[in-house]
Amino acid sequence: MKILICEDEEIMLTALEFRLRKQGFSVTLAKDGQEALTKVKEENPDLVVLDVMMPHVSGLELIEYVRQDLKSPLPLIVISALEHDDIVLEAFRRGATDFITKPFKPNELILRIRRIFQEMEVSS
Repeated sequence: MKILICEDEEIMLTALEFRLRKQGFSVTLAKDGQEALTKVKEENPDLVVLDVMMPHVSGLELIEYVRQDLKSPLPLIVISALEHDDIVLEAFRRGATDFITKPFKPNELILRIRRIFQEMEVSS
């Protein structure tokens, strides 16, 4: 399974890449929202992990692009340091699949990714 990680914090991006590759996932990286838009179109990932606050194109805009413009059911897990309920609600309103607040344990993210992939297998 191919996962696209969209994160502008280099340390977080590197840590997530390492953990997900160690779990056997194929990982593609995007350091800002514009790069993420391009990679969603060109690389056809199976799941996207994205930050809300990214340069150029926000995570919320990326969610809207995937759902409205691409009409894609692509699973989108939002990660953010923002703990405001309105951001979480807006992410879900736009079509996020799941939301994790930073800081989080990498194992929690891996469990959520595996759950989403299992649900995809069951429904196909």
